[in-house]
This record gives sequence, C-alpha cells and structure tokens, in this order.
Amino acid sequence: MRILLVEDDPQIGEAIASALHDAGLVADWVKDGEAALASIVAGAFDLVLLDLGLPKRDGLNVLTRVRQRRQDTPVLIITARDSVEDRVKGLDLGADDYLVKPFSIDELMARIRALSRRHSGSTNPQLSNDQFTLDPVGKTVIFNSTPIELTGKEYRLLAALLRTPGRIYTRDELEEKVYGWEEEVNSNAIEFLIHSIRKKSEKSAIKNVRGLGWMVPKP
Repeated sequence: MRILLVEDDPQIGEAIASALHDAGLVADWVKDGEAALASIVAGAFDLVLLDLGLPKRDGLNVLTRVRQRRQDTPVLIITARDSVEDRVKGLDLGADDYLVKPFSIDELMARIRALSRRHSGSTNPQLSNDQFTLDPVGKTVIFNSTPIELTGKEYRLLAALLRTPGRIYTRDELEEKVYGWEEEVNSNAIEFLIHSIRKKSEKSAIKNVRGLGWMVPKP
C-alpha cells in the first residue's frame, strides 16, 4: 500500500513517516499544498494523509480540487482543527475520515486499515486467495497453513497482488506499490522479490503472464 503523507511539521511528519514504514507501507512525504495536489493528481497513491494548515495551498483547497477532478483516492484528514464545523466541512468536501491531532499512531493505523477495507469493498482485514493469507494487523503471512517470513519489500509486493487476486500487475505498477520516491530501483528488482517469495512458498503461487506482468490466482 502506497501512502502520500502531506504534513508541513517536520517532527510530526518524521514520526508518521517512520511509523508507516515500520508498518510495512510505502510512504512518500510532501510538505506543502502545491506539491500535494500535483502528487495526488499523478494518481499513484492508495491513500492520502492530509494536513490542513499547509504552505502554498490550504489542505481543504487541495481536497476540493482533487474531488472536482473526480479522483476517488481515499483521503484521511489529520489536523489540529478540532471544531465540529471544521470536521463537517472536511467531510462534506470529500474527505473519507477526519483525525484530530494529537492522536495515537495505533489509532492512525487502524483508520488506515479501515479506509483500505472500505475502499476495496471488503470488511475482512485479511488479504487472502486461499493459498496466501496476509494479516495487515499482525503483519503475518501464511502459505497453505504454514507461516512464512517476508522482508518488508516482499510483504508490500505480496499485499499489492493479494488486494486483487486474478488481476495482472505490470512491473511499473508493482514498483509503485513497493518503492518510495527516494529509493533506487534496479531493473530486475521486482523479479528478484517474486523469486524470493516463490522460494518461501512455491513457484506457482505467483504466476507470470508473459509480456504483461504477474498475478496471484483467484480463490
């Protein structure tokens, strides 16, 4: 899961970015409204954490512009603005949830998971295709009833595939799910990760569709 963090406070931003990384998520961090709007419009993110009091462009203006473009990327507002009027306005403008600072990291992660489930149309927190079962809460992965240990990048790649079993993901799509902006990506990085996951499960667990990409079979 790739998340855009929009936060101009360096201490808060660093803490959230670190927590997202520790949770096995890809997090890209921008610090002003103009950069936020450009990043969201590019369309590479599964969820946006949006502060409101931003330089260059207010967060509510960013949200308004995004929804005017009919982009449905889930947006979780994170802000110190705690009045009922502010919450109502944010939700009415198209935010999916609203979290007031200060908040606990555990609550933030729970809300991210809830928004991810809601957006995918599933109420089950686990991702599964009957062979793999990935638990985003406990960060565990089971293959055919046997627990397996994955690296952070392997975990993110498998999670991306399991969100839509049967869907073919291209190399570029998987790179977006696994790597952040500042990470260098080798030309065969995705193949290497898939090879490693197959060694820990079995070769047929992730299928290659020649010339198109990779998928996990439907249940």
